[in-house]
Amino acid sequence: MDLNRKSEITKEFRIHERDTGSADVQIALLTERITELTDHLKDNRKDHSSRRGLLMMVGKRRRLLDYLSQTDNSRYQQIIKRLKLRR
Repeated sequence: MDLNRKSEITKEFRIHERDTGSADVQIALLTERITELTDHLKDNRKDHSSRRGLLMMVGKRRRLLDYLSQTDNSRYQQIIKRLKLRR
């Protein structure tokens, strides 16, 4: 993911003007990285270190989503819809 794409995602999912690290932004960035890594693993099936990184990212995103659902369920529902995640 290049720097321009990262800043686009941050601007799209931020809560306030200077927000760069809220759960919403982190979940969106992780989703983008997970998508890219999934495409990489389709071509490189034996890349086990990347597969491990992918599983760690999925777990981190899951924990962030759980946190968001417990603290602010409306934001949780909104981000699930915007990112088209299954739940």
